[in-house]
Amino acid sequence: MGTQESSAVAMKGPTLTPKALIYQKFGTKACYRIEEILQLADNDCLGLVIPQQTNSLYRCYLDLPELSVTSDTFPRKKDAEQSAAKIAIEKLGMQPTINNPTPQEAWNELVARVSGVFTDEIEAIHIPCSIEEHVETLTLDVSDNQYYLDEIAKKLNVADSSQILVSRTVGKASSEMKLYFPNPEAPFLASISSDIHANVEGNIKMEQILNKRASYLSCQNIYGDAILANIGYKWKSPDLFYEDISLCSYYRMLLNKVPDGHYKLSREAILAAELPTAFTARSNWKGPTPRDLLCVFCRQHRLSEPIFSVRSLSSPETSSELSEMCKKSKSSRLNEEIEMADGGAADDIDKDMGKSDTFRYEVKILSRSQEPIVDCSLADTYRKENDAIQNSALKVLAWLNKLFKQLDMPMEKLFSFGHAHDINVYPLNFSREFATCLSIYGVTQNYSLKRCSSLGSLYINQPHIKQENGMILLNIEGQDSGVFPSPGSLTCISYVVALVRKGQSSKDPLESNDEFEFEIGAGAVINQLEACVTQLSVNQAAQFIIELPSKDLILAAAGESAKHLSQSNLWNCYLEYTVKVLRVSEPLEDRMEKALFSPPLSKQRVQFAVAHINESHATTLVDFGCGSGSLLELLLEHTTTIEKIVGVDLSRKSLIRAAKILHQKLSSNSLMQTSIRAAVLYNGSITDFDARLYGFDIGTCLEVIEHMEEDQACLFGDVVLSSFCPNVLIVSTPNYEYNPILNRSTIPNKEDDSEEKSAPCKFRNHDHKFEWTREQFNRWATDLAVRHNYSVEFSGVGGSGDVEPGFASQIAVFGRNSSCKAGKCWKMEESSQPYELVWEWTDSSGSAL
Repeated sequence: MGTQESSAVAMKGPTLTPKALIYQKFGTKACYRIEEILQLADNDCLGLVIPQQTNSLYRCYLDLPELSVTSDTFPRKKDAEQSAAKIAIEKLGMQPTINNPTPQEAWNELVARVSGVFTDEIEAIHIPCSIEEHVETLTLDVSDNQYYLDEIAKKLNVADSSQILVSRTVGKASSEMKLYFPNPEAPFLASISSDIHANVEGNIKMEQILNKRASYLSCQNIYGDAILANIGYKWKSPDLFYEDISLCSYYRMLLNKVPDGHYKLSREAILAAELPTAFTARSNWKGPTPRDLLCVFCRQHRLSEPIFSVRSLSSPETSSELSEMCKKSKSSRLNEEIEMADGGAADDIDKDMGKSDTFRYEVKILSRSQEPIVDCSLADTYRKENDAIQNSALKVLAWLNKLFKQLDMPMEKLFSFGHAHDINVYPLNFSREFATCLSIYGVTQNYSLKRCSSLGSLYINQPHIKQENGMILLNIEGQDSGVFPSPGSLTCISYVVALVRKGQSSKDPLESNDEFEFEIGAGAVINQLEACVTQLSVNQAAQFIIELPSKDLILAAAGESAKHLSQSNLWNCYLEYTVKVLRVSEPLEDRMEKALFSPPLSKQRVQFAVAHINESHATTLVDFGCGSGSLLELLLEHTTTIEKIVGVDLSRKSLIRAAKILHQKLSSNSLMQTSIRAAVLYNGSITDFDARLYGFDIGTCLEVIEHMEEDQACLFGDVVLSSFCPNVLIVSTPNYEYNPILNRSTIPNKEDDSEEKSAPCKFRNHDHKFEWTREQFNRWATDLAVRHNYSVEFSGVGGSGDVEPGFASQIAVFGRNSSCKAGKCWKMEESSQPYELVWEWTDSSGSAL
């Protein structure tokens, strides 16, 4: 009876879930994508239009070879996935079946499933000791009738397995991947390359022939030819374990040893990604953090873990230090500040808002024997300890990255090269630890690789191409959606990279990614890719071609085609990138403003400026730090007295985008009615005076100064009121005291460090160098007005000035006193025109002012 019951139970079997049924039919071809949806409730905070607390719902997209379905929203991700799977089952008409095979059928199915696992032959990598010979794959026989080390000895032409040595484990500790090589004391046979033992009589010892590539891979001396194989007996296991190793795997291991290699591999974008130039917010940093990358690099080279020493600076010292900086009027250009990769200085935050310590860092790299190799100590300070650590690691990584591209530099130049990057190098110790790098990267990156002599010649008869940034950009496909990537925005693209031979239609796919997200302006992708993407709007696609990178990178990305590509001549080959922009997420500050305020703060600031324009009957306006021209564009939608608008910014990319938008709206084909008769865009620093912008009716500088260092913000205020002399100047900047409300209104990022979560308050944008309290802003503006004979009034948008903590965006309106006539303002020579004209438009029916 018991047997019958158990049999009945066994026949019934477990009930499969919808997701399990989908997997049973489609396996890994079933792709689930989860979308998070914020569910908002009401709130009572003045100035906000969404709640301070939010709930998450999830929707699942299921892509199958035959169809794609979308689930409803659910509180749990698992429920959304099961719902999508259930919908797919219903549409496909699938019926769950009870599988009760006979013992023989079950055995046959089991044999069929595991037959591919068992084989008598596996692939391994042969690494010749001669640097001139190619690394190739070979086949090892690991059948039960012979010992696998005897097979390796045979491949290395050694008498027997007793003469084979085994290296330490290569790669992860759980791996059985090792290098096998002859005993240096053993006489070699015919395996040594002819160019090595030519003209040598009798037997010699292997100790004279160092295998540099194998030694570099394993961080130990290996002599003679070597075989890299993943084969052996695991700990306390009598069973032989083995796996294939492809040529692509070898080059990926080699890539993992360079400073930015682990980042490229982790992002699965060997040919597209670059190590970013700056560590911004953790939510914007895609891939392993700089600290993790530096630790991996040290482990790969058998160095000690990097030592980070962070020193906390008390607020009084920091405050006085920054006060002295603001008193100095340095004339350095603003772009020198923006291009700095290591973040900004700190200011003295109001004590009621929390602690105001800043941090300065040091990082040291030591050898295994604790000898110093590199140490870095910079003067830059950071508000958060984590930012100090991450930026210190990034600074060292960026220097190492540059160094690995010119490892052949003389020792004295190595020292000066490090000093130029604020890094102290110990040349003798450094050279000793990286002795084999030169022979590996100095030779293998260029062997069997010749660059195409002229990319332009490939498409010389096609007039639609555009050449720039070392690339050829082909036709842009798709309609302009008007949504362009901007600096700081997270942009998601799909791309395919293929190797193309001149004169042939066939292509070798190397790398592809359906969804790849990166931050514009952070240097996180190759410059040609970013240059292409910033010219596209959402849903547009384009192709561009570039010359070949190193052969190591190509083979590391090539996958299964690496074997035949390694034997190919790459003369007159190039890379073709096919790119499509999928979506653009605006910088966090912009997204927050649009979500939390109605209308968004950006529009409220424009409305504020429009009111003052019409009140003062201004006809000329200059926007300092105009960016992509958002203020100038919105001005066109309002009725104003303005007849001439001018924008100034450091970013040429932003100005080009602004020119494109403004030209489209101001062109004769546009139906927009506007009073604007002239528009000009200049490329330059707003801390430099240009005589062409002297004496404008009104100047605006909205949400700009917080992106500058505090001393540069002080310098801008002095220059604009003493030299440009506008009748009215409107300056807006975030109110730091409002940030706690905004922070409680947003969902914490799960990837944020615990230290960031415990911080008193975050800045609204990762690029902000400071954010002032109301008292600090009032003091800055009041002192500025007194020095230059201007009056100043304070206001703001978002919230209310009468209710704590005041406006979300605080505004100062400077008015030139009637006693200060334009003629009395200091004015430079008309020839003083440092700004570069980027774009100019004049109404054909009128004349420029």
